[in-house]
Amino acid sequence: MSSDEVDAESKVSGNQANIPARVRRALGIDDGDQLRWRLEDDGTVRVRVVQQRTGTFADFDGYAGEESTDVTSEHDAWGIDIE
Repeated sequence: MSSDEVDAESKVSGNQANIPARVRRALGIDDGDQLRWRLEDDGTVRVRVVQQRTGTFADFDGYAGEESTDVTSEHDAWGIDIE
């Protein structure tokens, strides 16, 4: 791609700028993702997309069982079952 070629444009409002939809889709940018900016010596800007990682408990629906548990005696500090 030539440095004069324009894929998309956006305006700055205050101190914020929108990322054009075409660019978001092409890079897979979603809510919660982070952008890391780097200003090069020649004045160009590099942007790296850091994808949001889903949390450990993102798919956890909770415990719906009838049996009571005692986490301190049944699991170690990392939550692993003690055998």
